[in-house]
Amino acid sequence: MSRVSCYPSDLTDAEWELVEPLLPPPGEGGRPEKHPRREVVDAILYVVRTGCSWRQLPADFPPWQTVYWYFARWEEQRVTLRLLDALREQVRLADGRDAEPSAGIIDSQSVKGADTVGCASRGL
Repeated sequence: MSRVSCYPSDLTDAEWELVEPLLPPPGEGGRPEKHPRREVVDAILYVVRTGCSWRQLPADFPPWQTVYWYFARWEEQRVTLRLLDALREQVRLADGRDAEPSAGIIDSQSVKGADTVGCASRGL
C-alpha cells in the first residue's frame, strides 16, 4: 500500500517525472524491491529538509534502514551529483540559457586562505 503524500518535502507528480528516469535501474536478480522508489526518495528528502536522524523518520515512510541503504548506495554511485547536474541543466535550458554555467563565484568567507599563504597571492 502506497503512502499518502503529506509532507512539504514530498515530490509532486511533475517533479517525480523528472527525477525517476535519473535514478539507477533496480538491480537484476535477487528479490524485487519491496518499497516504491518514490517513497524512498521522499523519505531521503524529508531527512534532508528537516535535519532529523534516519531513525526519526515518520512511520509512514519505509523503514529507516532501507531508506539509509538506498541513500548510501546512491551516494557511493554519485547519483545525487548526476541528478543535480541534470536538473540544473533542465532549469537553465527552460530559462533560455546555456546548459552549463559560464562563471562561478567564491568569496573570502567560503574559502579562507591559510596563514602560510602570503597576502599578495590571496584574493583576485
